[in-house]
Amino acid sequence: MCPVIQALESFIEAHTRQVEPLIIAQSEAYWRFTTTGRKEDEEEYARLTAALRKVYADRQAFARLRQLMEAVGLLKDGAFTPNPEVPPLLARQARLLYDDFRGLQIDLSLIDAITDLEKAVEGVFNAFRATLRGRPVTDNQIRQILRTSTDPVLRREAWEASKQIGAQVAERLLRLVDLRNEGARQVGFDNFYTMSLTLAEQDEGELFRLLDQLDQLTRPLFAAYKAELDAELAHRFGVDPRELRPWHYSDPFFQEPPEVGDGVARFFEGRDPVALSRAFYSAIGLEIEDILARSDLYEREGKQQHAYCVHIDRKGDVRILANLQPDAYWAETMLHELGHAVYDKYIDRDLPFLLRTPAHILSTEAIAVLMGRLIHHPAWLRHYLHLDEETLQGTLPQALRRNRAKLLIFTRWALVMAHFERALYQNPHQDLNRLWWDLVEEFQMVRRPEGRDAPDWAAKIHFSVAPVYYHNYLLGELAASQLLMTLRARIGEDEAWIASPETGRFLIQRYFRPGRSVDWNTLMVFATGYPLSPEPFARDLQA
Repeated sequence: MCPVIQALESFIEAHTRQVEPLIIAQSEAYWRFTTTGRKEDEEEYARLTAALRKVYADRQAFARLRQLMEAVGLLKDGAFTPNPEVPPLLARQARLLYDDFRGLQIDLSLIDAITDLEKAVEGVFNAFRATLRGRPVTDNQIRQILRTSTDPVLRREAWEASKQIGAQVAERLLRLVDLRNEGARQVGFDNFYTMSLTLAEQDEGELFRLLDQLDQLTRPLFAAYKAELDAELAHRFGVDPRELRPWHYSDPFFQEPPEVGDGVARFFEGRDPVALSRAFYSAIGLEIEDILARSDLYEREGKQQHAYCVHIDRKGDVRILANLQPDAYWAETMLHELGHAVYDKYIDRDLPFLLRTPAHILSTEAIAVLMGRLIHHPAWLRHYLHLDEETLQGTLPQALRRNRAKLLIFTRWALVMAHFERALYQNPHQDLNRLWWDLVEEFQMVRRPEGRDAPDWAAKIHFSVAPVYYHNYLLGELAASQLLMTLRARIGEDEAWIASPETGRFLIQRYFRPGRSVDWNTLMVFATGYPLSPEPFARDLQA
C-alpha cells in the first residue's frame, strides 16, 4: 500500500479511536435521559453531543483529511472522484467523514448554542403532558379520545390540548432554525435544509421532483377516498361534511386512517404486542430476545412518550423504548421499531466502526415500515392472530381498504411535512401558522379551524429533534414496497414470506449486512435489482 493511502488509513483509525467512546457514551446518556427524564442525564447527553460536534468542527483535522483525499485522488475541486487503487471500504469511510466534517466547519460558540437549545426544546417535549379540562393527560389518552369519543366538544378540546406543546416550544424552535441556518451559511450552503440533504447523499431537486410525482399520483386516489371517509364521519357525528374539522379525525395530525368501524383494530384489543412481535420475527429467522431483554417497553412517569430504537455500541447492544398498550397502534409500533432493531443487529460487525450503521435513514425506515404495515395484511392476520376463515373473509376487504388508506393518508401527510420544513428553513420569519394550514388544506384536504392562529406546526416533535428527517419516512415507504415485491418474487406471496426463515436469510445477506459500506441506492440495486422507484408503491396504492 502506498504511503499516502496508509496515511489516510491511519487518520481514519485515529479518528475512530477518538469518536467511538464518545458515540457509545452519548447513546447511553440519551437512553438514560429518555427513560427517566433525569436532568443530569439530559445534561450529560447534551455535553457529549457538543463534544462530538466539536470533533467534527476541528478545522485542522478537516484540512488534513481533505489534503489526504486530494493526494490519493478521492477529491478534486471539492468533488468526490473514484480511485480503484484505494480500498473500497477506506474510500467509503473517507467520503462519509468528509461530509461529516464539512457540515460542522462552523464557529464553536454556535455549536454550543445549537446544542443547548436542542437540549432545552427536547426537554420540554419529554416533560410535557397536555392539560384537558384541568387535568394532565398523556398522548395515549388523547389518541383514545379521538379514536372513540362521539362527544364533539370533548374531541375538539382533546385535539386543541394536543397542540399546547406547540406554543411552548415555537419561539425556541424558530431560534433553533435561525442558528442552524447560520451554521449552514458558514459552510457554503443557502440554508440548513439544503445542507442536510446534500450531506446525506440526497439531491433536493430530485427529492421534490419525486414528491411532485407522488402528489400527482395520489391526489385523485386520495380525493376519492377522503370524500367517502368524510361522508362516513359526517354521518357518525351528525354534521354536514363541510363542517368537518381536524378534531373529527382519529389522529391529532391526520396521519392515520380513522377507524370508522371498518378497521382491524378490534382484533388487537387485549393482544400483547411483544408476544405478536416475538412470534413473527422468530418465524422469519430474525431473533429478537436479546433486543427485548434490553428494552424499556411500558409507560412510566418521566419517560419519553414516543418510541424509538437505538444501537448503543454498534456491536449488538440494540434497544427499544416504547409505551406499550394492548392495541393495534402499539402492535404496529412494536413491529416497526423491531424492524429498525433487527437491521442494526445484523449489520456485519467485521465492518469498520464508521460503517456499522444502516446505509441511510430511509434504508432502515424501509424495513420498519414494511414490518409495521403487516397488521393490515390479511395473510399476517390469519397466521399470527389466528383468525378463522369466516372472520378473515369478513375482514379481508376492510383490512385491504385500511392498508391502502393508510398509505394514501401518510403520503399526503408527509407531503405537508416536507414542503413545510423546506419553507421553514428557506424563510423562518414568514407567517408559518398560516402556511401550515395552507399546506394541510392543499395536501390533506382538511379544513382549518376558523380564526385559529397558533403554532400548531411546532407541536410535531420532528421539527425540533429530528430536522430534515421526515421525508425519509416517505422514501422508506417506497423502498418498503420495492422490498415487498422482491420478497414475494423470491420467496412467495404473503402466506409464504411472512413465516419463512428464508425471509430473514435474504434480508440479512442482501440488505442488513452491508451497513453503510454502500450508499442507499446502491443497496436497493443489490437487494432488489434496480434503483429506488415509485412504481411498486403505486401498485400497492392501486391494489
